Amino acid sequence: MELDLTSPVFWLAVAQIIAIDVVLSGDNAVVIALACRNLSPEQRKKGIFWGVAGAVSLRVVLTTFAALVMNLPWLKLVGGLLLLWIGIKLLLPEDDDGHDIDAADHLWGAVKTIIVADFVMSLDNVIGVAGASHGSLFLLLFGLAVSIPLIVWSSQLILKLMERWPVVVTLGAALLGFVAGEMIAADPGLAPWLTGTPAWLPKAVGLLAAVLVVLAGKVLQARRPAPVDITVE
Repeated sequence: MELDLTSPVFWLAVAQIIAIDVVLSGDNAVVIALACRNLSPEQRKKGIFWGVAGAVSLRVVLTTFAALVMNLPWLKLVGGLLLLWIGIKLLLPEDDDGHDIDAADHLWGAVKTIIVADFVMSLDNVIGVAGASHGSLFLLLFGLAVSIPLIVWSSQLILKLMERWPVVVTLGAALLGFVAGEMIAADPGLAPWLTGTPAWLPKAVGLLAAVLVVLAGKVLQARRPAPVDITVE
């Protein structure tokens, strides 16, 4: 993608990166809170600051690497298929409501916990943001720079919005499906078979993928057995 700050396409890609970051980073606030809950109030602020700084730095490095190698043949196809599953999984209820995060009783233990937990949880975010950047390193870094403060400051609000209005999660899953479809259609490995196709094909594939993600997620959600209350007399 060419760098053009006046182009609506550029700002649409930035909006996609921000939305993906927001939707897929909702658990970060929970992880941070759990990791720092045993620290004193003063140390807690330092733990949150350094933990977030380390996690964000690591995520920027990983996402930059992913964006740079995304132009290799078949990687966009694989990443797109994985992103489709991530979008579907976003619509499914978690098997458990807790997070397996140990609270540290000293500052750097909490910082390490936050960074490690974010690294483990960041695969979906990295793939989604790398796909939305369309191979533009500037766009990737610009989108991350805009979205990081938003995530840090508003994670709790985002979690509450998702709980109150489930449609926010559905829209996020649809966005992931759209980005996945565009990634798959733009894979260099498929170029020989797509020669002469109309320019709107990637958008059409993205819209189709968005619909498929939402439908598949809803179907799988409906097929999950409802919890059964057992009363012991």
